[in-house]
Amino acid sequence: MIMKTKSKDTIVRLAAVLAMNTALCTAAFAEDVKIGMVVTLSGPPAALGQQIVDGFQLALDQADGKLGGQSVSLIVEDDELKPDVALLKAKSLVERDEVDFVVGTVFSNMLQAIFKPVVQSETFLISPNAAPSTFAGKNCNPYFFATSYQNNQNAEVSGMVANEEGFEKVVVMVPNYQAGRDNLAGYKQTFKGTVVDEIFTPLGHQDFSSELAKISTSGADALFTFMPGGMGVRLVKQFEGAGLGDSMTFTSVFTTDETTLPGQQDAAVGFLSAGAWAPNMDNEANQAFVAAFEEKYGYVPGSYAAQAFDTAHLIASALEKTGGNVDDKDAMREALEAADFTSVRGDFAFSNNHYPVQDFHLIEVAKREDGKFWTTAKRTIVEDYADSFHEECKM
Repeated sequence: MIMKTKSKDTIVRLAAVLAMNTALCTAAFAEDVKIGMVVTLSGPPAALGQQIVDGFQLALDQADGKLGGQSVSLIVEDDELKPDVALLKAKSLVERDEVDFVVGTVFSNMLQAIFKPVVQSETFLISPNAAPSTFAGKNCNPYFFATSYQNNQNAEVSGMVANEEGFEKVVVMVPNYQAGRDNLAGYKQTFKGTVVDEIFTPLGHQDFSSELAKISTSGADALFTFMPGGMGVRLVKQFEGAGLGDSMTFTSVFTTDETTLPGQQDAAVGFLSAGAWAPNMDNEANQAFVAAFEEKYGYVPGSYAAQAFDTAHLIASALEKTGGNVDDKDAMREALEAADFTSVRGDFAFSNNHYPVQDFHLIEVAKREDGKFWTTAKRTIVEDYADSFHEECKM
């Protein structure tokens, strides 16, 4: 009887231990999926980063704080548009917070700063905006995805637009950093006319008077520029103030958009650009997104917000496919590559280098009946357009 009693006690204790282990495993599995976000939230470019935060948060809020059925903990960090700060923030997210995904950045030089420590830790890095040529070709990486575009693409399409519009001579002006150089290269790749001058400015440039004086005597039919954020606001106002709109066409990428139009207003109406998305695009997912975004935040979303919204849905689709298992990196990568979600842009897929294949459109600035300004897609320039570097990627 004593032996039976001891055996019974042992069984009870073992059952208790098993129950505890099961509870611990369940609790561990039930932990939130951690997503770290590194974006610029300081200075004039802060509006760009805030759109990314707001677009991603909208997707979270619409799903009650979950993505793919998994509860999410979102940690947002400001890179202050300083590479050393971006690096420290990214390393902290990976090493201290042990995030499952890093979402970022706005600017390409910030992405270059955080790229190595994130991907070397085998943490998936998903960019909702910055997408330089650096990581699209030979240096592509299985842990990096871009949900926006490849930097050169929008400029390549702008060159196509210039050909269709009959421009023969164009001045190109960009800030002297990776994205600026990518846009210059992209434009020159497709434009069949003559680039009469290439002008480089510092990042964050404010006074364009000397550049505009040079442009005014260039004999160009058009200006093509890439000046995001506050640089774009100042350039458009100074361009119009100099009266150059009477003698040449203003064309750009990420210079006249929903982040800059509140400052540019009527001065930018009619200006042309190229892109994969505009808030007026006529598909059900986009109309619902724009309406929900304006209702929640009170302003018109730009491509930064749209791309961040898509990023959240990409992650949701991967988490759903993998059952929330973030430890199986190969399965998670395959789920991300599938891109099994409904994009606000319409058709969306990844090329072999994890950069998008998508349609691009001629975009024009317009003033809405309610007095707000936005960009409008006028016509499709090219369909299912992959970037120029993907064939060099050997993942």
